Amino acid sequence: MIATSRSGSSSRARRVFAGVVCLVAVLGLALTTWVGVRAALAQGHLSEARAVVSATVSDVDDLAAATAALSSAGADTSAARELTADPIWRLAETLPWVGPQLSAVSETAAAIDGAVAAVDPLAAAAAALSLDVLRPVDGAIDVSRIAAVAPAAADAAATLRESADRVDAIDRLPLLGRVSEGVSEAGELLGTAADAADALERATRLVPAMLGADRPRSTLVLLQNNAEWRSLGGVVGAVVQLDTVEGRMTLAAQASSADVAASGDSPVAELPDDVRSIYDTRPARYLQNTTQVPDFSVGAPLAREMWRRVHGTTVDAVVALDPVTLAYLLRATGPVRLPSGDVLTTDNAVPLLLDETYRRYADPRDQDAFFQSASAAVFQALADGHVDPVALVDAVSHSAQERRLLIWNADATEQAVLDGSTLQGALPTSDDRRTTFGVYLNDGTGSKMDYYLHPHVEIAWCTDDTASLHVELRSDAPDPASLPTYVTGGGEYGVPVGDALTGVYVYLPPGAVLVERRTSADGDAPGFAGGVHDERQVVKWSVQLAPGETARLELLVRLARTPELDAVATPTRDGAEVPRIGECRFRG
Repeated sequence: MIATSRSGSSSRARRVFAGVVCLVAVLGLALTTWVGVRAALAQGHLSEARAVVSATVSDVDDLAAATAALSSAGADTSAARELTADPIWRLAETLPWVGPQLSAVSETAAAIDGAVAAVDPLAAAAAALSLDVLRPVDGAIDVSRIAAVAPAAADAAATLRESADRVDAIDRLPLLGRVSEGVSEAGELLGTAADAADALERATRLVPAMLGADRPRSTLVLLQNNAEWRSLGGVVGAVVQLDTVEGRMTLAAQASSADVAASGDSPVAELPDDVRSIYDTRPARYLQNTTQVPDFSVGAPLAREMWRRVHGTTVDAVVALDPVTLAYLLRATGPVRLPSGDVLTTDNAVPLLLDETYRRYADPRDQDAFFQSASAAVFQALADGHVDPVALVDAVSHSAQERRLLIWNADATEQAVLDGSTLQGALPTSDDRRTTFGVYLNDGTGSKMDYYLHPHVEIAWCTDDTASLHVELRSDAPDPASLPTYVTGGGEYGVPVGDALTGVYVYLPPGAVLVERRTSADGDAPGFAGGVHDERQVVKWSVQLAPGETARLELLVRLARTPELDAVATPTRDGAEVPRIGECRFRG
């Protein structure tokens, strides 16, 4: 009897166990089916929403239409968020392996839904606003319509940035291929949208002020010449004063840089000790050199003071741009006719202003006058309303990205609107996410030979605590006999005719330590100097090149590794000559 009882108990136990296993299997299948179906549905909604967001971010010709399109994606993002937020889904997120995948999907859905929802107030504010508002009517831009969008733009920018950071914080390591790709794609889209909203928010705050919405404003425009390098682009060759009031722009005055010199040889202001130790006092004595320090907040006030001493006007802001920027602006205005009879176009602006001008005019004052007439013609076309607003926004954005367009406002509050943007022309910054080098080029020939020089900059991580920087300079100058004396410099500063002497100032990231330095050059051995600027070690490399020669500099630097590595460099006449990620030059 005892044996039979034990046998029955054992049989019942097995049946109970089998039943539990079956129940768990059924529940697991149900859970898997539930989650799988909802995941598939959520993925479909997210794909639809991403397609709308991607198309909108890449085509913002009409702000009202763009925001309306983003709002239309709200149904899909809300559905995806609801599908990935129920208790069963949350329970499944605790499971090993599959849990991180589900958590990543739900976090992405919530971030995108939050971002799209943030656009609704902006859509309402932008209902009557399009890029046509940038086209002057009767000579004036309606700055009140731009300013009206500012509050909604600020809210949208903050929420979009929060959503982008939320996706960026998702741990990619345990994610499978498709999930990881989806998260990365969503992060890139949200980051782009956040950047666009941030730019819009800054513009709606700053543009009305600079266009004289509240009071008359004066802006000094410095025209840099990329044929004679300075750290921020080129030597200042000509200047223009633009006055604005209630959206109306007037060209008030023009001058050559030779007309705007410091009083005698005395600096117009004291430079910080670290700046003076590297650049001497030249930036504070000559308008041409106010862009030599790779920090526009140093040079712009100097130019402002020089202008005040000569013309008696204390401007509210200083802007720097170059012929490449003018070429971009000509895409918006179309060709403009100059007093000389030349027709300035987006295709001929750079060679005409940086090369042909010197072959045509021997007198530097005639050259400067030609520069002034070109810039005046473009500005006048903008003021007259002869402009494609979409192309104008693209031109400004493109120039800003390439660090060709720089802005400094005397009002600290207005200048703070630009904090963190390339428009400030600040020293390269590094943080826990990004390490940034700076490579700045300065002519030492007293010539326009930099039109024929081509830099190549590469950066790379070598180990967890070292990175390499590669700088290459190449000269494709023609036979010096074919060039005007003003272009070659005529040997006036001790550099042979046809050669180009360049000072390359490499700014290491804060805290970085130079480990090794290597050079190679076809010509004379390069020289070195250095210093420290704002807690950044500066390595100055002086190299002289004859036509056809090339020189290279390799630096190995010890510093803490970050997820991203970057470099900024002097913008040249060629927009393709930008720093790139390469390979470590010090392996083995």
